[in-house]
Amino acid sequence: MRLKNRLFWIVACVAFVIDQLTKYWVVKTFVLGQTLPLLPGIFHFTYVTNTGAAFSLLSGKVEWLRWLSLGVSLVLIAIASFGPVLNLWEQLGYGLILSGAMGNGIDRFFLGYVVDFLDFRLINFAVFNMADSFISIGIFCLLIASFPKTPTSSSYR
Repeated sequence: MRLKNRLFWIVACVAFVIDQLTKYWVVKTFVLGQTLPLLPGIFHFTYVTNTGAAFSLLSGKVEWLRWLSLGVSLVLIAIASFGPVLNLWEQLGYGLILSGAMGNGIDRFFLGYVVDFLDFRLINFAVFNMADSFISIGIFCLLIASFPKTPTSSSYR
């Protein structure tokens, strides 16, 4: 049996592992609240916890968000498994979104919060993690996938 939407599964698995490994590294290396300036005043690693969604939205809604993460993950798995063969950008986008939903969902189910550590201070942005990044990049990929295809010369008669 040939695996349908192979790139989706590869992207989802690799990005999920990256997310979980980076969170594990932060938890084992830093004390909660500790910061490490990589580019002082611009970019730091800062260990914080987040009971909200991506970029601290819906803070304190962890119960609702854990089920949303599970639902999104199941829908994306169903699309890749039982839906049509997806194009390149759809596979990248859905795979990245699945990895982010699973990564943050697992944190919510087992810890009751999400581990965040990417701290862009130059623009005073909320501290976030790789899963949040993967979800955002995945949405961007889906936007690219939604652009109308330009006809090729062979489609003209």
